[in-house]
Amino acid sequence: MDLSFNAEERAFQDEVRGFIAKNLTEEMKRATALTPSVFSDPDIGMAWQRVLHRQGWGAPGWPVEHGGPDWTPAQRWIFETESARAGVPNVNVMGVKMVGPVIIGFGSLEQKNFYLPRILSGEDYWCQGYSEPGSGSDLSSLKTRAVRDGDDYIINGTKIWTTHAHHANRMFALVRTSDGPRQQDGISFVLIDMTTPGITTRPILTIGGDHEVNQVFFDDVRVPVANRVGDEGKGWTYGKYLLEFERGSGIASAKLREGLKAIAELAESDLTGRAIDSPDIATRISEVEVDIDALEMTELRVLSALQTGQNPGAVSSILKLRNSEIRQAVTRLGVDVIGHDALAVEPMRPLYKLNHEPALPEDVLTVVPEYLNGRAYTIFGGTSEIQRDIIAKMMLGI
Repeated sequence: MDLSFNAEERAFQDEVRGFIAKNLTEEMKRATALTPSVFSDPDIGMAWQRVLHRQGWGAPGWPVEHGGPDWTPAQRWIFETESARAGVPNVNVMGVKMVGPVIIGFGSLEQKNFYLPRILSGEDYWCQGYSEPGSGSDLSSLKTRAVRDGDDYIINGTKIWTTHAHHANRMFALVRTSDGPRQQDGISFVLIDMTTPGITTRPILTIGGDHEVNQVFFDDVRVPVANRVGDEGKGWTYGKYLLEFERGSGIASAKLREGLKAIAELAESDLTGRAIDSPDIATRISEVEVDIDALEMTELRVLSALQTGQNPGAVSSILKLRNSEIRQAVTRLGVDVIGHDALAVEPMRPLYKLNHEPALPEDVLTVVPEYLNGRAYTIFGGTSEIQRDIIAKMMLGI
């Protein structure tokens, strides 16, 4: 694999750097640095989405006919890497990288014309209605039911661990529309307006003090049949397709590398008593760096496949598994580097909105919240155990 850039790619790299320098505000950059969770708060993330949309860069992975920038794999990699280095906010990942590709692949013309421009512009903010109490890793056992009533479905049930449901105005959800001997065959994929009567959102506070996830209740919620994506009963197919993009369509290595770099700089500072002088810390930093290098090579291969119109397939499980494990290794390393200072961390979020002097310098303010939040990395999006099962079955034939 040739990793050297040609003159055109170097010019594009300069263009991306110039664009970010011109448009990334100090408020956006600081908020991103002090956000310990996966997603930026919408007031920050969607502001950046609108900036990208004006440039025509709002959905790097989309086909050009639907608003994608028609980048080569090298350009996509350059954009993701420079964005990570600069500390840009996360946009609405569930819109751009998850439901967007499903609507493009399986949605009606009316759905494409209505939803895709609103995702690009940042007008719609999406959440994901998949997991339920008792239906997480065994998602096909979900019980939220949609009963046909004329031109509507009437939905009853509940979804849980719903990230940013308290911010979202749209949800894509898997619901049961029929029963049969095979659970997967009775599931449909629907798009739900979160302002519809009968929807209640209840916050769930996590161990890091975050309000990021929720439980959502549906009580006789009417959703037009026209909001179903694709065929009734085929939602399991569309839902799996979406998960492949969730797990395998990004460039996680760039952000992991920046995260490790920040921890290494802390380890070299007097603030941590030069933790880098510990052979254990120095060795672990080197080991994680090698792991990130290996992940990056896999991402580049997948990126090339995506550019030819292929979905990620089972290799997305490898990316999800390794990304999760490396993220946890980086956050665990961060806690060990700052040592007993971890005890002074305030479990609240968003940290960038603190209205008083924090107990720790900003350089270390997010280390413990990121570690606590990161315990979920190997659970959400499909547990590591499930990813290993997929790899064993689909790639190794076991």
